[in-house]
Amino acid sequence: MVTSLEISEYDIEELETQLSETRRELFNLRFQMATGRLDNFSRLNHVRKDVARMMTELRAREIAEAEGLAEEEIPAHRAAARLRSEDAALGRTRTTASERRAAARAEAEADEAGDEIDDDDDELQLQEELQDTDDDQALARAEESDAEGAESDAEGAEDDVSDDAGAEGAAPDKKKKA
Repeated sequence: MVTSLEISEYDIEELETQLSETRRELFNLRFQMATGRLDNFSRLNHVRKDVARMMTELRAREIAEAEGLAEEEIPAHRAAARLRSEDAALGRTRTTASERRAAARAEAEADEAGDEIDDDDDELQLQEELQDTDDDQALARAEESDAEGAESDAEGAEDDVSDDAGAEGAAPDKKKKA
């Protein structure tokens, strides 16, 4: 669901593109509803409202253009400008949809360009982490076996003591029975 503020930040070409995509989605949702395959009926209302918001923004820009108003003088754009000034005063930053898309494209291009180098670095780093993990696990296993060995030695000593006591105690019982 797109907000009015986000819609007001689109340029006209982006807005028309978004509107056509949203209308196509609305058509698909209506088709799914008619065939009984629609799972989320509330999505239909959200998409209808998105279409209405986009058409309203386009109409507001059309009227502003006919009246000779600058884009900043459109009421919705004034609200957006006010929010931007409040954000600037509070030190917050907001990015427009087109800025986010441009940043994502730039990041994807940078990833593609540096993929070969990054893949080698990532592989080496992963191997080092696995080696460290293996070393830690081996150390933990060695400590566990040392601890178990010490426990078994202690238990063996106790068993020896009890066996000796049992042997001494068993001999007098045999004398009594004889």
